Amino acid sequence: MSGPNDNFDPKQVAALDASAIERYVHDALEAIAAATSTAELKRARHDHAGDTSPLALANREIGALPPQARKEAGRRVGEARGTVSRALSERQDEVAAAELEASLVVERVDMTLPVTLRPQGALHPVTTLIDEMIDVFVAMGWEVADGPELEAEWYNFDALNLGPDHPARALQDTLWVDPPSGGKLMRTQTSPVQARALLEYGVPLYVISPGKVFRADEYDATHLPVFHQLEGLVVDRGISMADLRGTLDHLARAMFGDVRTRMRPHYFPFTEPSAEVDLECFVCHGASVGNPDAPCRTCKSEGWIEWGGCGVVNPRVLRACGVDPDVYSGFAFGMGVDRTVMFRTGAPDLRDFVEGDIRFSRSILGGSR
Repeated sequence: MSGPNDNFDPKQVAALDASAIERYVHDALEAIAAATSTAELKRARHDHAGDTSPLALANREIGALPPQARKEAGRRVGEARGTVSRALSERQDEVAAAELEASLVVERVDMTLPVTLRPQGALHPVTTLIDEMIDVFVAMGWEVADGPELEAEWYNFDALNLGPDHPARALQDTLWVDPPSGGKLMRTQTSPVQARALLEYGVPLYVISPGKVFRADEYDATHLPVFHQLEGLVVDRGISMADLRGTLDHLARAMFGDVRTRMRPHYFPFTEPSAEVDLECFVCHGASVGNPDAPCRTCKSEGWIEWGGCGVVNPRVLRACGVDPDVYSGFAFGMGVDRTVMFRTGAPDLRDFVEGDIRFSRSILGGSR
């Protein structure tokens, strides 16, 4: 059995010589002290404490020493590496503090300088009201449905029981898209969404559909060629006109407070029976009727304001959408959102809604609160 290896070549482990270790530490401390930024300190760490640094390579040479020499060499290298590590940590704190102080000086804000304030925007009154109306129905468990503004003739007219000779198809009412034979138009109402929703989701169905509609109307104080409607559709078993009346009363109170509604017989191709919905004037509450001493500009002293149309869904519309009218019934209603904003705020001219003046939106929103 051979004894321990007491013979080794000092040249092979010159890196472990005390003077060499001292030189490594000296070089490392000089590089660390010279580092003035995080990047420079990172390079010093790599060069003098990394895996390929002289001290790391010297540490690997300890295994080449005889057993009785390893302890002393290990202690010497360990102390050297500890000295370098502490120096790096201390210098890291100093560099970080110096960089923070420098950045605070560079990024210092002069609070006495004049500031240019950018004006804040505002939601359009129509957008705000649509959101409020949607909230009313979502709270009752209804869903919001949407559809394309460029619509097919079948959805806009045929599915809604408007025959081929109906006046609404004429050019004076409808904006057709070329070529005329393509059967494409800018939707004249949000009712096509009702047909799409029935075909897509089936029954029972409780949906609300707000959106833009397009008509060949004059651009004046009370008419716009592009305006907004909000329509509702319910199709389920046992739905009646009484359900419709209760829904509209709830919506009216949510929008205008403690007001009443009334229904007047009317005709719409897609509902039967049909009615026009009027709101009790929420300004005079009818007190101006027959009273010339207290006229009401809002209702023109008539006591009621026309709000929208409604009715029980025509069985033909249900059949066109694949619903059996002997099993299911429903109601639908729709009203102009722009006019509703006018009712709530007293805005005198619909043209103000499309001029893009932020002052108008702010004044309307402030007046509606």
